[in-house]
Amino acid sequence: MARIVPDDWKNLEATGAAVRELETLSLLEQLPDDYTVYHGVHWTRINEGFSVFGEADFVVVAPSGRVLVIEQKAGFLRETPSGLVKVYLQKERNVAVQLARTLENLHRRFTAAFGAGTYRIEELLYCPDYTVKDDSIAGVPPARIVDASRKRKLPAVVLDILPPDEPRFESSARIHHFLADELALTPDTNALVGQADMLVTRLSGGLATWARRLEFEPFRLRVIGTAGSGKTQLAVQVMRDAVAKGKSVLYVCFNRPLADHIRLVAPAEAKIANYHQLSAAVARDAGSPPDFSQPNAFATLEERFANVEVPEHWTFDVLIVDEGQDFHAAWVDALARLLKPEGAWWWLEDPMQNLYFREPVPLPGWTTLRESTNYRSPRDLLAYIRRIVGNEVRLDAGSPFDGSEVSMSTYASGHVDEVIEATKRAITQALSLGFRKQDIAVLSFRGREGSVLTAVEQLGPHRLRRFTGGYDLFGNPEYREGDVLLESIYRFKGQSAPCVILTEVDFDALDEQAARKFFVGATRATMKLIVVASERAAKAFDEAH
Repeated sequence: MARIVPDDWKNLEATGAAVRELETLSLLEQLPDDYTVYHGVHWTRINEGFSVFGEADFVVVAPSGRVLVIEQKAGFLRETPSGLVKVYLQKERNVAVQLARTLENLHRRFTAAFGAGTYRIEELLYCPDYTVKDDSIAGVPPARIVDASRKRKLPAVVLDILPPDEPRFESSARIHHFLADELALTPDTNALVGQADMLVTRLSGGLATWARRLEFEPFRLRVIGTAGSGKTQLAVQVMRDAVAKGKSVLYVCFNRPLADHIRLVAPAEAKIANYHQLSAAVARDAGSPPDFSQPNAFATLEERFANVEVPEHWTFDVLIVDEGQDFHAAWVDALARLLKPEGAWWWLEDPMQNLYFREPVPLPGWTTLRESTNYRSPRDLLAYIRRIVGNEVRLDAGSPFDGSEVSMSTYASGHVDEVIEATKRAITQALSLGFRKQDIAVLSFRGREGSVLTAVEQLGPHRLRRFTGGYDLFGNPEYREGDVLLESIYRFKGQSAPCVILTEVDFDALDEQAARKFFVGATRATMKLIVVASERAAKAFDEAH
């Protein structure tokens, strides 16, 4: 029998796609004793999320050291003019393209480890549940496809591709060491970023699914959900539901950047604004335009909005308030006038993201739904955050990702040059881990106005892409061109990135305000958090940790 690595696969209690992979391992175990099968079943229990070989499910190594990558596609496939496709979450993925990317990733790693031309990698597509009708459009050579019609012949096909009597490659032993050790410890970051997004979307979509099944009248639902629990998905899906039914819908949040972000993912028919944008628009339409040149312009605007007569076209069937923890109680009555008599009102908030320390808005008579599970951030990162913010904050881990290892880099307080250099090193570290520049968000703990990085155009070779403070004629935010995003924690609320660099972290004491800011910034990360902190802040974290 072939050697299977890891070797405890028969003891796994698998469900879903992993069950099919265990069945495949049973077939591959029939290979001769001098063949080795490396598999990712341990990391693929949820929709292929933790494959240590990028998206390759199995890697078979012959006695010679020749490698065969087996891409398994369980379930139903579709044959289209563009090739064989697999549907994931209503999105079609070309199977041949996925296999090619897997091979490219492995070739890149092998070349770096062993040198070009010192190894051979073959490919095989395995479809245990589907019979390919027209293999000419599959995008994979017919001889390299094992479908449902001949799945029992999988071991024989593998032996044809990996002959037992081939001379041994010089790199054979190193290939085994590489697959058994290095890849098992170092996932292909670039390949996992897309998987992470897909997994987080799928898992956190639970809130968007069952919250929308609630029925009561009048519909007034307050959702108190932690960061990464799926509040944004819920809001977007509620908007889509309303538009599909021909209803008018208004989404209102506190931060302008969040409104800008939601506008990109929401249906075009939905009205999106932050509270002051909305106030200005309604007041202007009612013949009472705001004057932002006057002192206390925003307070005046809020009062004006609360008292103007609301035009009919500013009333809606569905009203969604996001970032409710940042709203004032007085705003509730002002907003209520925009909701039609039989309308539905959703209120989404997270008390831990109340960075302005405002009193909770009283909503008497409303139904409250609580969700304390974060599906966005890695489990070990959430454990780290819990130690910082305290156990009294309910924060459950729902992400399948673990072992991200929070990184900490320090600088001397008040030394601008050290802050810049430490942040530069953090970007370099992120890139060395396999993250692309577009996967990285640098978030300042000090805010846009107080950050020393705001005046910096680039850090080493990395140009910073940051908000200029202005908007174009269409109301879109204008950014200075750059490769790596620089934002403040306040402006990045409601958004996320695979790798977050939380920089300029400095405070006199790790009080509630500092803990909340850290919570908001840290929970933006879906895969990796790198903290650039002053020596005193790092010491406070260590003592809390």
